[in-house]
Amino acid sequence: MDERSRTYGSISSTGMSADGAAPRAVDPEISRRMRRIQAKNTSPEVTTRRILHSSGFRFRLHRRDLPGTPDIVLPRLRVAVFVNGCFWHQHSGCRLARPPKANPGYWVPKFQRIAARDRTAADRLESLGWHVLVVWECETRRPDQLSARLSRCLYALSKERSRKDRGQQ
Repeated sequence: MDERSRTYGSISSTGMSADGAAPRAVDPEISRRMRRIQAKNTSPEVTTRRILHSSGFRFRLHRRDLPGTPDIVLPRLRVAVFVNGCFWHQHSGCRLARPPKANPGYWVPKFQRIAARDRTAADRLESLGWHVLVVWECETRRPDQLSARLSRCLYALSKERSRKDRGQQ
């Protein structure tokens, strides 16, 4: 078996997977929904950016040189913001985070890997001196509350940063 078959589990022209098992039938509706899922510029992310910008904060997007590629980065404050979808990142206690009933042998480990990756990225950023904020998809449905939360956190960090800067001069 070549490297590509092993990595991607390619299906041959006979319709059989590389390991000889027949591929699972996929519901076309589920396939269509999964194709529409975006990694960048999602509605919750755009809402969060709009709130930050209107509050006077300036930021960079998707800094690939930082662990976890944060969705929004405020370099001056050294803040990395992750805008997480409640379903994919399994937001605890959120009604949007219900795992699928079909194929739990696939979904449970997948969600565990995502959670571990999130923890690792946050830990690495904090070890580099960055503050990490997580905005959940469900929070973006109440922009006023999200705006208040972000402003409170970022203004506190801004004051802390200016105090440190004055102390060093």
